[in-house]
Amino acid sequence: MKSRIYYFIVFLSIILLGILSRKISFIPLWIGDFLYAVMNYFLVRIFLPFKKAYLIAIISLLICYGIEFLQLYQAEWIIELRKTLFGRYVLGQGFLWSDIVAYTFGITFAFLVEKIVLNYISQKSE
Repeated sequence: MKSRIYYFIVFLSIILLGILSRKISFIPLWIGDFLYAVMNYFLVRIFLPFKKAYLIAIISLLICYGIEFLQLYQAEWIIELRKTLFGRYVLGQGFLWSDIVAYTFGITFAFLVEKIVLNYISQKSE
């Protein structure tokens, strides 16, 4: 239960950073996509706290890629949903290969940070 709380705090922090990254004009747009992927990683981690990190990374990548490729689908109902705050933040506006790259780097970053932090914690507890 404690690990879920830590992951949830990280998740909320990443959301805040992601929103801030879109509000500050000099921050490149890809940073928001990078943070979106990191947030996604920790969201999956909240629900699967005891699974191996590589599995969390794969699931997170599949979710991010799935949402990005879903942007190619242009039915009227989903276009209207994308006009809402929820739709804009979760479903995005349009497909970009650069988003796929940002998601890949974001999830790789989250995976590596988690592995390094967990390794550090396990060494300290010995």
